[in-house]
Amino acid sequence: QVQLVESGGGLVQAGDSLRLSCTTSGRTVNTYSMGWFRHAPGKERDLVAAIKWSGVNTYYPDSVKGRFTISKEYAKNTVYLQMNSLKPEDTAVYYCAAAVPGLPITENRSYSYWGQGTQVTVSS
Repeated sequence: QVQLVESGGGLVQAGDSLRLSCTTSGRTVNTYSMGWFRHAPGKERDLVAAIKWSGVNTYYPDSVKGRFTISKEYAKNTVYLQMNSLKPEDTAVYYCAAAVPGLPITENRSYSYWGQGTQVTVSS
């Protein structure tokens, strides 16, 4: 059973930084590829960062490239999303998700396990 618990969301001002954490069960970060998604009201759920199970390859869409960084800490079974230079349009509920190795990390359908989400609000 894969369990994911996000934390670290909050209310910040434009230009600030925030680090989200996703604590996982067992050896999830060693076995699964991991992704961070966000879902804003009236919009589709979008992938904002992903990392392969090996930790070698990462993916970021243009909207966050250069501002967001995904990383893993194996000893703590935790995945992080470092978000810098935040903008009001980054406001959303952010979700951590796990994908079975071998499936493309850029596709939403690859992710089978989801956390409950954490709210990030960026004021202008």
